[in-house]
Amino acid sequence: MELLRDVHVGLAPPSRGPARLALLSGHYLYYHYGCDGLDDRGWGCGYRTLQTLCSWPEGQPVGVPGLAAVQAALEDMGDKPPGFRGSRDWIGCVEASLCLAHFGGTQGRLCHVPRGAGLHGELERLYSHFAGGGGPVMVGGDADARSKALLGVCIGSGTEAYVLVLDPHYWGAPKSPSELQAAGWVGWREMNEAFDPNSFYNLCLTSHSSEPQQHPLD
Repeated sequence: MELLRDVHVGLAPPSRGPARLALLSGHYLYYHYGCDGLDDRGWGCGYRTLQTLCSWPEGQPVGVPGLAAVQAALEDMGDKPPGFRGSRDWIGCVEASLCLAHFGGTQGRLCHVPRGAGLHGELERLYSHFAGGGGPVMVGGDADARSKALLGVCIGSGTEAYVLVLDPHYWGAPKSPSELQAAGWVGWREMNEAFDPNSFYNLCLTSHSSEPQQHPLD
């Protein structure tokens, strides 16, 4: 299956009034359930979001590890116990940051938010990240365990705020970005609707790294 690139392009800004809007720089590929022929429905969303992060900033599959390589790396570095390879165990932002460092491409920086309601306090951090040339931001929590990527932020007047969400839970073979946009797999979401106020969240913010790739990807 050919992966789609930069699937957010063409979306209209969410705010009709004055607002500050910042989007990721560079390019990415949209990795989602089953995109490589492996049926990972119900457990693979963190891996797919990690793969999207790894495809940035060139928007190419070169340097993107497969799910088996991710599991092998986490087991080899001691983060996961023996037997993790070949399992259907989830991964989150902490594991993603370890893998980004392991495979030597994009750099990941972690941020912990104790409750989803507190993400409003991270808007300026996210705005600075995207405005400063940052890449996609992986997000995952406990009560809200559905991994996703943030591609941008829009801050309006008062408490009006939106995030641009890329959802890896799509199953199938999308033909175009417009198909994904129309179905809501990528789109702007109001902050209060995008996150569970009672869930903690980890964020993994990607940026450029000068370190060369050092580990096998297959």
